[in-house]
Amino acid sequence: MDGLPGLTRTHQRDRAALSRSSLRQSPKAMSPVSAILPRDLQARLRSQDLLHLQNMILEMVAKGEPLPMTTDRLCREVESRIPDVICSVLVVDENGIIHPLSAPSLPDDYSARLDGIPVGPLVGSCGASAYLHEPVTVTDIASDPRWADFKHFALPLGLRACWSSPIFDADDRVIGTFAFYYRESREPGQPEQAIVDTCVHLCAIAIERDQRVLERERKAYVDDLTQLHNRAAFNAALAQLSCEEPGSWALLVSDMDNLKIVNDTFGHRAGDRMLQTVAQRISAALAPDRVYRLGGDEFAVLLERPEGLGDLDKAASRIMEALQPEVDVGGHLIAPHVTIGGAMLTSADGSADAVRQNADFALYHGKETVRGGFVRYSPEIGTTMARRLASIRDVDAALREDRMVVHYQPVVNLDTREIIGVEALCRLRSGDRVVAAGEFFDALSDGRIASEITTRMLAQVAADIRYWLDLGIPFQHVGINVSSADFHGGKLAREVKAAFGLHGVPLRHAILEVTESVYMGERESDVREAIAALRAEGLRIALDDFGTGFASLTHLLTVPVDILKIDRSFVAQLAGGVPSEVIVEAILSISRKLGMRVVAEGIEREDQVEQLRAYGCTMGQGFLFSKAVDRKAATGLLERFAQKRSWDRRGRQG
Repeated sequence: MDGLPGLTRTHQRDRAALSRSSLRQSPKAMSPVSAILPRDLQARLRSQDLLHLQNMILEMVAKGEPLPMTTDRLCREVESRIPDVICSVLVVDENGIIHPLSAPSLPDDYSARLDGIPVGPLVGSCGASAYLHEPVTVTDIASDPRWADFKHFALPLGLRACWSSPIFDADDRVIGTFAFYYRESREPGQPEQAIVDTCVHLCAIAIERDQRVLERERKAYVDDLTQLHNRAAFNAALAQLSCEEPGSWALLVSDMDNLKIVNDTFGHRAGDRMLQTVAQRISAALAPDRVYRLGGDEFAVLLERPEGLGDLDKAASRIMEALQPEVDVGGHLIAPHVTIGGAMLTSADGSADAVRQNADFALYHGKETVRGGFVRYSPEIGTTMARRLASIRDVDAALREDRMVVHYQPVVNLDTREIIGVEALCRLRSGDRVVAAGEFFDALSDGRIASEITTRMLAQVAADIRYWLDLGIPFQHVGINVSSADFHGGKLAREVKAAFGLHGVPLRHAILEVTESVYMGERESDVREAIAALRAEGLRIALDDFGTGFASLTHLLTVPVDILKIDRSFVAQLAGGVPSEVIVEAILSISRKLGMRVVAEGIEREDQVEQLRAYGCTMGQGFLFSKAVDRKAATGLLERFAQKRSWDRRGRQG
């Protein structure tokens, strides 16, 4: 690294020439080393010995031995070859700061005093050498001005002279120094020059290799965008935690609630800016506790200080408070929102992974119940999540073993009792049982499971429609339930067209049933775009379980749907004077004015049929007409009761 920012190595030498010339002592006062070293010592410094030393150190570098161990060995080997020489290796960081690396024959406190000192022309032999980018020889530490501020460290140790040489990397930056200390005032001779040249070269190789390793580790353990530690670093930190003392550490995990909206509305650069700001604020709010970016919009905080451990709610509140100020993303002010889950190490936790799972469970529960808030793990949450995970495993196994089947429940004309369509419902075979969706509903919260079920359903439904059409049945439509996971990345439109195209089934025979929670969820823009594309292809859209989700009547102004399906809870409560009657009647009135058809779900009694007909509802489904049945039974029902008329593209009967 350059001692003087902005100057080349040559420029720096020119600039420092005057100061060096004034500080350099006369060579007449120094004795040649050949007059001091005996002949047998000079013999040991021959090239073969240097080659042996070089091979020894290079082997340590090749084996990946720690840098301090390698340079310590180098120093000791040199000291064993040259009596009265003390070796020292310093590294210089990218900011020009000195850090001791090896000096096995010097006291630790001497080296410690050099740590953190910037290089400079008057910073001893090593600091000056690193600064000037050339060797510096001081033959009298007591009188040399370069040692004025440091001689009181060296002289009590009997150090009288110091010769330091810079260590350069491949880019000609100073990355360290290699020095000889002497216990008498003298300068080095030619034999010592040879061994120093070899040592400087070896140190450069060892330090550069260590820097490359550290950089690889940094990239492996640091998130490039936020500069926080990443998931790999988080996993490594958890592996090192002790779980023997309950309450000794805790974990907070958080997800951003509005990152996707920012990305979709303002672009990914704005989303990246939001992530960077959130990372900085969480780090500042809970420093010095460690913060990690686990990926995407997920962060984790490892709490080990008493302040955070004493009150997890307070620690979470500090994060919430830090995130309150709006962030400027491309000229738009947006407040980041997060949901946080937390868990403390308890006596019931056998491992760090158990605490991590508990924190994740709390986060998932928070996203479902108090989005934008904090939830602390409790055993009740664990029971709920364990049940969900068990359900996911069961359904996953059923899909792998091809035990999923499709059943169909008729949708009938309430006036004629003719079948005008069917709703496709997922069922699983478990031994002799057929398991309805209500028993594995928890598994459908998993996006992968829900998406895989939809893929299987589309393939089977398209094949069954082809079968009915080939039989000459005047089949009209089948409703297929879809989830929010199906709309990600345009996947649903591709799969619908592929499945129906494979069997040559026109898309007008399909109705996609979407709940309000899907329509108004996090992927609202994706859902709207996908539905608009599907409707343009001839599909119709039904809003399922209508009336139980969000502000339904308000959203009808913007939701592009063809059919409303009144939730069974309203139908079940139909009786004179109750609120359900008023709501159902209002829904039917509004839908007529908006040009939408209405299907009442969950009809079980004849009096419900009569009330619905009185309000103007002409379509319904429920156990009164038929439960959901397999393809064979559905075929029999369609052959007997299928309505001869069909719906036009707007869902009106013709």
